[in-house]
Amino acid sequence: MKRAATIRKYYLLILTVSITILYSSCEKKADKIANSDILNLPSLTVKDFSTVFTDSGKIQMIMAAPLMESYDNKEEPYSEFRMGMDIIYYDGKKDSVGRVTSKYARYTNKKKLWELRDSVVVTNFDSNYKIETEELFWDQQKDIFFNDRFLKFSSDDQIVYGNGFESDSRLNKRKIRNVSGPIYLRDE
Repeated sequence: MKRAATIRKYYLLILTVSITILYSSCEKKADKIANSDILNLPSLTVKDFSTVFTDSGKIQMIMAAPLMESYDNKEEPYSEFRMGMDIIYYDGKKDSVGRVTSKYARYTNKKKLWELRDSVVVTNFDSNYKIETEELFWDQQKDIFFNDRFLKFSSDDQIVYGNGFESDSRLNKRKIRNVSGPIYLRDE
């Protein structure tokens, strides 16, 4: 009996020590996680993201992306679309009037500024205007596209190259800097 009591005490001691070691090791791991770069992780991740923007019940645009990550814990919150994005404009019409695509996008919430990179293409279906570039910024508040990079502007009857660009979001009022290529002027 005395031997059984000693064995029980021995097992109880081993169990207590094991639990203490296990608890303290878990506590250290929790400290490591809390002290890691947890603030650098996205606060929201959405796969196969799609949203419809409307005004008075009429579709204005549809935005879609394979992956959206929002970083709300940053000093300047932003959303990142690392796998690209696709925006289709409707302007309240039944058929789409334009499209913007890129392989990377980033939206800064406070500035309402889009940064589009890597194979950026902006198309206006009504006028058949098309911009192709590697980087483009879209200021939503001012409703303008701009960049200071090489770009290709094409329409039905011409192709123009430039370094630097500014336009309204529908490509109707545009300024291309450092233009090269044939430019055709209309008789008025």
